[in-house]
Amino acid sequence: MTLQELLDIELPIIQAPMAGVQGSALAIAVSEAGGLGSLPCAMLGTDALLEALTTLQAHTRKSINLNFFCHTPPPQQPEREAAWRKLLAPYYEQYGIDPQALPAGPQRRPFSHEVADVLEAFQPPVLSFHFGLPDKALLARVKSWGSKMIASATTVEEALWLEAAGIDAIIAQGLEAGGHRGHFLSDDINLQMGIFALLPQIVKAVKLPVIAAGGIVDARGVTAAMALGAAGVQAGTAYLLCPESTTSALHRAALKSNGACHTALTNVFSGRPARGIVNRAIRELGPINHSAPAFPLASAAITPLRTAAEKQNNGGFSPLWCGQNASGCKEVSAAELTLSLAAGLHL
Repeated sequence: MTLQELLDIELPIIQAPMAGVQGSALAIAVSEAGGLGSLPCAMLGTDALLEALTTLQAHTRKSINLNFFCHTPPPQQPEREAAWRKLLAPYYEQYGIDPQALPAGPQRRPFSHEVADVLEAFQPPVLSFHFGLPDKALLARVKSWGSKMIASATTVEEALWLEAAGIDAIIAQGLEAGGHRGHFLSDDINLQMGIFALLPQIVKAVKLPVIAAGGIVDARGVTAAMALGAAGVQAGTAYLLCPESTTSALHRAALKSNGACHTALTNVFSGRPARGIVNRAIRELGPINHSAPAFPLASAAITPLRTAAEKQNNGGFSPLWCGQNASGCKEVSAAELTLSLAAGLHL
């Protein structure tokens, strides 16, 4: 069975879910063009999720991928949190922020039965998971709807684990990919590989369709991935300049600058390694800072700095997520980009 048959799509092109830079419009545009649009749901409360699902249902009958995180929420870390805020104190002073008035707590929640309660009425065709999978009871519940499930693997071991858990397809996430790493069996980022090293190894190890992700921004990259055994490709960075994306003006300017060629894996924005364009926060605090509280707790202390800096038209504390290859970012419609990615395929 092809990926297109499995996911009920026309083109083996998946738009990566990208929290903070997209809403329903991008997902709808990609799916209407024949690919698989994706909606990031990890930062949506149940009311916002219900609203998003209603919007999707009203604007397309095509398959949409709903993406969720599966991390284990860490306990509160008051000592580490205090040390983190102390490290950020000079920046709070610069921007006139009272550190005692900062909010606490996570901004990203894992997939749960409460979320599943909202989804059940919609019977979503595709769900994808990052940082592993939900527990067996939740997986069984999703399967009962007939939903197809895909998940990210950054190593062969993770791919084998996902296959054994009974999912339908695997996203091989290469080291080049922008945003958060999907790793879940190990915190050692040195285990991760570039997509064209990782992809053939996962293809050889599993029997499931494998979707290539990381640094693929044009038809040549798609063709290369398919030649190495990919059943399809997931692209994210390439969509960031599309008008349907909600990418901020600061982020768009960074993507179009020479600085976009310099990205790094950093944990300073969320507590978990994610790839973004190097800016002041990454240069001065990281890229990997072991004082940062565990994911997603680190974000509470740095978000006010981002807000204050952006008011001064400064992206120094903004997570400028971007893969290692921004050369394919184009200010064209999401539909045009989706079709161009598939242009070299003989379907």
